[in-house]
Amino acid sequence: MREHRLSGHLAAAFTIFIWGITFVSTKILLDVFTPIEILVFRFAIGYIALTLVYPQRMGIRSRFEEVLLMGAGLCGVTLYFLLENIALTYTYASNVGVIISIAPFFTAILAHLFLAGEKLSLNFFIGFIAAIMGIFLISFNGIMVLQLNPIGDLLAVLAAGVWAVYSVLTSKISGFGYHPIQTTRRIFFYGILFMMPALPFFNFNWSFKPFAQPVYLINMLFLGLLASALCFVTWSLAVKRLGATKTAVYIYLVPVITVATSVIVLQERLTGMAVLGITLTLLGLFISEKQSAPGKSTSEQPEKSS
Repeated sequence: MREHRLSGHLAAAFTIFIWGITFVSTKILLDVFTPIEILVFRFAIGYIALTLVYPQRMGIRSRFEEVLLMGAGLCGVTLYFLLENIALTYTYASNVGVIISIAPFFTAILAHLFLAGEKLSLNFFIGFIAAIMGIFLISFNGIMVLQLNPIGDLLAVLAAGVWAVYSVLTSKISGFGYHPIQTTRRIFFYGILFMMPALPFFNFNWSFKPFAQPVYLINMLFLGLLASALCFVTWSLAVKRLGATKTAVYIYLVPVITVATSVIVLQERLTGMAVLGITLTLLGLFISEKQSAPGKSTSEQPEKSS
């Protein structure tokens, strides 16, 4: 059981590490692609990669399972990433990274209401407060005026809420007994399908000319192969082994990784305030993981056999 949970923590940490870098990568691609173009290309690449790796056909056993997979595709792919990418066109990548970090709070509430065994504890709320304080300090990073954009920041909040719904749905889906690559591929399929009606309204362009420049090709492959295909599978694995709430708190690390990436790649200055914020955020993550609520968590319940 300990090894089982350890693999879940490692999968969550790896996923968040990759996702923390995606804000910078997406910002680069927005120079030549629209948000909807980035979404379609990255998830098409992800879908093709998952099909090549695990081509076995998925035989859905019930309409209920299909509906949940459709909902996961709509929330976790179409709505979340569209809201996030559009938010990046209105506000700063650091703002989006910080605001998205409230997703664990939404996830915990929904999981408590809709998932058996997902209990809230005092530790979770203490950890949430500590992490949010840390994330707030990180957002300043030496800048004494917090720069907000109502439209962009509101879209980021909506994205956090939508991701919470996706987390609950994937927790349900993980109990169906399918291979995680199969469920992820199905979710990608519905995510791309739900994007199609929106393409005419966003002036979608199928031009591949930007890929002639290595910087754009590399960033798109990074989003498609690692951030999408691989990380959605590892995130599903983490949710299955840890539960939706425990996995979601790893999202607190997103702004930490985003700031670190900005310092390394963009050579931004790291201040004492940011270091304090990172420390508080990590402390909040540690406290939140120390759940003290009675009863077993979702991850401790017997897995449903296929």
